[in-house]
Amino acid sequence: MDPSIQNGKSTAIKRVIYAWPYLTWGGAQIYFLGLLKEARKYFDISVVMPAGSDPQLVKYFEEEGIEPDFFEPAFERPVGSGLSSKYELHRSKIASERGLLNHLEEKYDLESSIVHIELAPWQSLLSLVWLSLRTIVFITMHNSLPHVNPIRKALWNLKLRTISRFRHFHPFSSNRDSKNYFKGMYSDEMHKSIAVTYTNVNPEEIDVAYDAQIDREAIRKANGLRADSFLVICVGQFVDRKGRWTFLDAAKRVIAESDDIDFAWVSNSELSSSDASKIEDYDLGDRFKLIDSDSVGNEHSDLFKLVRASDIFVLPSFVEGLPISLLEAMALEMPCISTSINAIPEAVIHEETGLLIEAGDDVDLAGSIMRLRSDEELREALRSAARELVLNTFNEKEVAKIASERYLAAARLKK
Repeated sequence: MDPSIQNGKSTAIKRVIYAWPYLTWGGAQIYFLGLLKEARKYFDISVVMPAGSDPQLVKYFEEEGIEPDFFEPAFERPVGSGLSSKYELHRSKIASERGLLNHLEEKYDLESSIVHIELAPWQSLLSLVWLSLRTIVFITMHNSLPHVNPIRKALWNLKLRTISRFRHFHPFSSNRDSKNYFKGMYSDEMHKSIAVTYTNVNPEEIDVAYDAQIDREAIRKANGLRADSFLVICVGQFVDRKGRWTFLDAAKRVIAESDDIDFAWVSNSELSSSDASKIEDYDLGDRFKLIDSDSVGNEHSDLFKLVRASDIFVLPSFVEGLPISLLEAMALEMPCISTSINAIPEAVIHEETGLLIEAGDDVDLAGSIMRLRSDEELREALRSAARELVLNTFNEKEVAKIASERYLAAARLKK
């Protein structure tokens, strides 16, 4: 055993702190939840999140024996797209990051800590430099960056080259697509060192949900859904990058052809009045249901039950890393349709573990839904292949071991 580790704890580096500045939550926080289960074998664990965070998220950490530590102010994305909204977005982001960094400095011994933080160097370089001068810092890159003009791309490259100079800064990538994208942006040495710590599922939690007996009719009725329809479901933020309007465009096409196929989207996003009005314009009636995730139930298993009470899972994203909701659906043996963008094809292999469409192609999405509806043999083939791939490749325990090994290596180098 390394001499810096005694009784399962690091003597020089004693704590890993998982932190993020924003209220909207999703796969990144579930990813942290998976990593800390292994890291706690070697370190004390703290989770720092903004005050006002979703009680459901707080509960997930409390169930692991972690009492989240709250700071203020939170980063909250303003509604709207005008100049004033952009100013407010920038102001809120800076204020929240400053509040988080002040909280970390005031409450924790950063010299004896590792901070795994959800910040991006192309957006928050100064914050990461400040942290890297005081402690060991890890980030995880989930997505490649959007296409921008050459000047902005050059600025991003400069920022990544700058952070590459800091020996206590360590990036992970949650998929291979993201790692490959950043080749040539970080220094060559830093890029080679990036470990892929996949977005992942908890196999024990999945197995419990997979083996549980469910009452499909009761679950559907509890969520305001028809008991006897063929149900197409999506789980994720109800935002443009997730392909919400492609989903509804496809739903309108399918509903025009079939009276036994319904659609549901489970989300923790707050719906604006303009979004609500646009949904009404589709005139889907009770054939589409936008379900608040809080109303599904207090446990993660309640969401799994609703997914299992559906017939196929669809995620028509435009921008994505490797979404945990998709991996969970695949592990639960749901036939899945998603888009051939970013890291999704690392999990969804067309006609082997799921079906792939081009982002924004509502015609192909509608056709793929109809194809799965009519081809039970294909649905069954996709079910078993998808579950096997996810449990073998995107396993929380194996991913967490990789992350903890990197934490320990960084702790030894600092000693």
